[in-house]
Amino acid sequence: MLLRLPYLTLTSVFTLIRLLPMSDIDKNVEILTLRHQLAVLQRQVDKPRLTPPERALLAALLHRLPRARLRQLHLIVSPDTILRWHRDLLRRHHAKTSRPKRPGRPPTHRSIQTLVLRLARENPSWGYRRIHGELAVLGIKVAPSTVWEVLQRNGIEPSPSRDHQTWAAFLRNQAHAILAADFFETRTLTGARLYVFAVIEHATRRIHVLGATAHPTAAWTTQLARNLVMDLKDVGVSMKYLIRDRDSKYTRAFDGVFQDEGIAIVTTGIRVPRMNAVMERWVRSCRAELLDRTLIWNQAHLLHALREYEAFYNQHRPHRSLHSAAPLRPVPKPIIERDRLDCLDVRKRDRLGGVLHEYAHAA
Repeated sequence: MLLRLPYLTLTSVFTLIRLLPMSDIDKNVEILTLRHQLAVLQRQVDKPRLTPPERALLAALLHRLPRARLRQLHLIVSPDTILRWHRDLLRRHHAKTSRPKRPGRPPTHRSIQTLVLRLARENPSWGYRRIHGELAVLGIKVAPSTVWEVLQRNGIEPSPSRDHQTWAAFLRNQAHAILAADFFETRTLTGARLYVFAVIEHATRRIHVLGATAHPTAAWTTQLARNLVMDLKDVGVSMKYLIRDRDSKYTRAFDGVFQDEGIAIVTTGIRVPRMNAVMERWVRSCRAELLDRTLIWNQAHLLHALREYEAFYNQHRPHRSLHSAAPLRPVPKPIIERDRLDCLDVRKRDRLGGVLHEYAHAA
């Protein structure tokens, strides 16, 4: 709509330029032709509809002509209508230029509104009074009613309706102190079933493949739990929670090993795999990247393949949750030298006979 009026004005200017070199006889013939066409169209169209830009253009072109002259023209609208359009155009122009400033307080800065919404999102237990106090600490002077209006305008419910912790929020807040464990099974080339037990650290995404066996007994799982606790102590990692499902392979002795170290056991709901989503995601990656592409001969071969994949996963494989870093390898600094970018020398290292590939710059 805003571009329509400049477009019509520009086309009218070009039309005027085209008419300048024409003779009076040619202009008169063209006017008679256009009048005839207009008369034909008026017999066919009952009431033409003009858009606001078209009305403004007609009012601007014809407002200087006297009313008697307007009545002699074959227009699709009456001369009174043209004059009324011109009066309305002038009235809106004067009203816009003489409009007083908006009364009341100035509008809230967009950056302050964004900050208010951020504080409400990151602190569900904060009401508008608490958010107003935090803004005052930051030196931002706004009224408490302004904070309330910003929250209400963006559909943010009051604090009591938002003050509840979801499972996803719990995992994010406690990721540095959470372990997740799971059993998964695989088949050998002969059809034998083997059970793999692995544990992952939520914060670093570091995986620990603890073992694989055809018969996971209570003594076997308990010993693996002791081995994991000792490994965590050796690297100075302290945990508070262990997430596991309700599999019967987890015995009281298994839970007791972690409880003695102050690690609480958190069991997932029945048929709720999303409560252990991080571990389930690793199992899916292990199957897609290793087990579905490898023929496992026996238990020894399975442990060898899993150890290789564990090293690949912890030391090289990028993770989106870690901003493309590996659990045991930070993201290197980006290459900014143009000479190095023009002649990249990247070498490939194969693991497990080419099932896994690692890439690195040549030394």
